[in-house]
Amino acid sequence: MIVAGVDIGGTFTDLMLYDTESGEVVVHKVRSTPGEPERAMIDGLDELCRQARRRPDEVDAVYHGTTVATNAIIERKGARTGLITTRGFRDVLELRRIRIPKLYDLEWEKPEPLVPRYLRVEVDERMTHKGEVFKKINEDSVRDAMAILTRHGVESVAVSLINAYANPAHEQAVREVLREVSPDLHVTLSSDVLPEMREYERTSTAVINAYVMPVMKRYVASLEGGLRKAGFGVPLLLMQSNGGTMSAELACETPMHVVESGPAAGVIAAHHLARKA
Repeated sequence: MIVAGVDIGGTFTDLMLYDTESGEVVVHKVRSTPGEPERAMIDGLDELCRQARRRPDEVDAVYHGTTVATNAIIERKGARTGLITTRGFRDVLELRRIRIPKLYDLEWEKPEPLVPRYLRVEVDERMTHKGEVFKKINEDSVRDAMAILTRHGVESVAVSLINAYANPAHEQAVREVLREVSPDLHVTLSSDVLPEMREYERTSTAVINAYVMPVMKRYVASLEGGLRKAGFGVPLLLMQSNGGTMSAELACETPMHVVESGPAAGVIAAHHLARKA
């Protein structure tokens, strides 16, 4: 089995080809192309195969560590994202938790939320912590909320309703309405990506996922198209933040899992080398 590994950095893109049977390893390095990061990867893999005297169709898998999601968040270049939440919970992203980096630093300021307040809209509904419907969702309020977001040109929407971890029915109802009024919209439900208690953690996770989803989808589509055109017809697997891998298709739906994709690979490699030493 022959596998390729690629890590794209800000200056260089590092590539390797590994024959799992013979143990042969061939490495290559090319200049990164920040405006079109997939270009350096595709060209680099083509050069790497020639250097290793292998054809692209001999490669059985391509593993990729990427900072596309990381950079989108750090540079604030993600999609224009809206947040739909329960009435009364519009400011969860700013309230956050009491924890701060320096306990007695009175001048510390919280980072700006990825979704500004004017793109956070409320709907009428209420679910109890037991997952029981306290107030049935008003679908007209969902349509009104979406009308506001549409006027502001949002590309992606995160939905985080109170206690949705206990019962996701209302969030799923919101998704159906959004599909009806805006079929091309990217939608993330908090109950899908982090069905756990604590409103801030669940809401912020859903927002991050929604914020980078369109960016990741465009990147992966371009990358997979380029790989196929270059003769690599194998699955593309992306490094997760936990050091594991996931399919490109799944990474496009839950890109929150690849926010630390690039740094994770180095940690896993260092751990492997330390064990061998």
